[in-house]
Amino acid sequence: MDADETPVSSHRWERAYPVRVEARLDPDLSRWLWLVKWLLAVPHYLVLALLWIAFAVLTLVALVAIVVTTRYPRALFDFNVGVLRWTWRVHYYAYAALGTDRYPPFTLADVPDYPARLEIAYPARLSRGLALVKWWLLAIPHYIVVAVFTGSGPWWFGGTADTDGADGGGVPWSAGGLIGVLVLIAAVVLLFTGRYPKPVYDLVLGLDRWVVRVAAYATLMTDRYPPFRLDLGGHDPAGPIPGGRVEPTPPAPHGGWTGGRVAATITGSVLALAATGVLSGGGALLWAHTAERDADGYLTVHDTVSTSTSAVTAEHVRLGGQWRDTLGDIRIRARALAGTGPVFLGVAPAADAERYLAGVRRAEIRELGQDGVVVRPGGPLPGPPGERAFWTARESGTAPTVTLPPGGGSWTVVLTEADARAGLDVRVEAGATVPALPWIAAGVLAGGAVLLAGGATLIGVAVHRAARQRE
Repeated sequence: MDADETPVSSHRWERAYPVRVEARLDPDLSRWLWLVKWLLAVPHYLVLALLWIAFAVLTLVALVAIVVTTRYPRALFDFNVGVLRWTWRVHYYAYAALGTDRYPPFTLADVPDYPARLEIAYPARLSRGLALVKWWLLAIPHYIVVAVFTGSGPWWFGGTADTDGADGGGVPWSAGGLIGVLVLIAAVVLLFTGRYPKPVYDLVLGLDRWVVRVAAYATLMTDRYPPFRLDLGGHDPAGPIPGGRVEPTPPAPHGGWTGGRVAATITGSVLALAATGVLSGGGALLWAHTAERDADGYLTVHDTVSTSTSAVTAEHVRLGGQWRDTLGDIRIRARALAGTGPVFLGVAPAADAERYLAGVRRAEIRELGQDGVVVRPGGPLPGPPGERAFWTARESGTAPTVTLPPGGGSWTVVLTEADARAGLDVRVEAGATVPALPWIAAGVLAGGAVLLAGGATLIGVAVHRAARQRE
């Protein structure tokens, strides 16, 4: 404990704000080390990116637990406090303060002799109603203030930066804003004078303390609303965090969270997040199967094609037996828009269509619904397409419709003006019955369920063992 720190009674601690943020400024900071800390901190950024995935998943689990029981499960609380503590140490070392040159330890536990410390009092009970609204509604005024401090939006605390400074899964805490400006000023002064200006340090710590308090409130760790107050300097007004020492000591065990359990929780959280995406995809497939079909039972995609070319084609459509069993019947439809006369729509073997279209200026559709049109140079069509006999399926009119042949092979779909004039303005639709869609959806949902079960098992076992060890 520093000489100017005085112990605080437990009664004062209960009355004080439950989030304590402490720091002390290194007296002999390097003039130049801050220039490369962005690189030195990369290993921490990578680990924190994984830890914050687990943090988000466990916070969601804690939300459910609070709504059901009014309690934040202690093992989850210890883990999430550890993530906040780790994040605070890294930010204090790096560009949210530059307050120490001592490299942050890789641990969730409190390190009593490290210059940056964080402690959050465990709440006996939490409000069910507040848990549902405080993180998105009640915290909005603080989000606005924190955005000014950090130059970012609500997800300011857990962001990490790539080595090139780009966004890597969140907004870096000190990527801008008032904190970034003040730290930059302090760094320049340090470079030329060898001293960190104390008034700037005190203000930076006050802003950082505000950010951490809001982070703890928004992630459900306390129901006490963060004060709109700048508590300047490294000493928290609630008093020093117990256990501070001058001599280096090993990290204190914290809640039974060993390295293996932390790794299991991170892995389980990644699996759980992946499962939500897979399950959402399976649900979307089921929804498409039941709600997105047209009156004829087709699932369709469409695009509007406006071109001055003589023809529009979809070339070398290959459908083997397996794809055909999956897609079922395949239908192509073209609807002439205003200013376009009757159009011709035909399907022909690719070799025959290629001979007919040789030297013809045409727009080739590579993929509907995207910018997938390639224009091939050439001249006009060699006569009306309807006069040719090689078409496997064809139709003319304002809304011609054809179905691809049931067999395999390579086909070309050709769309032109019926009288072979250049210029088309049409809406093209491609549809398939997709009889295998329910089975595909069931497989995707089953895969998502397996991922979710695996993730929940890993998290559950890690949390259970951490809780048992703590008890």
